[in-house]
Amino acid sequence: MTVDMEAVILELLSKLPPGKSASSEDVARAASPERWQRLTGHVRATARGLARRGQIIVTRHGKPADPENFKGVYRLRMPLPGDPKFAAPIPEGPEE
Repeated sequence: MTVDMEAVILELLSKLPPGKSASSEDVARAASPERWQRLTGHVRATARGLARRGQIIVTRHGKPADPENFKGVYRLRMPLPGDPKFAAPIPEGPEE
């Protein structure tokens, strides 16, 4: 079974009121109600990418978290005005 996890995350979060969040379990269950446990790693990896692009916010303890460095229990929500921007680091090229 192939799941478009980006689409699942964005659809689920877009249905929530502003400022409300969903757990990784909520997302995995939306993608596959019977086999959701196998999808939790995919949810985390996909959420990290969406957060890097500024499409969603990863939160820990109710506060925005850096998508590159969050550990443990987290939640996902749509961005709100004033949220910090966590940009992906720009790779450095060879020095000339």
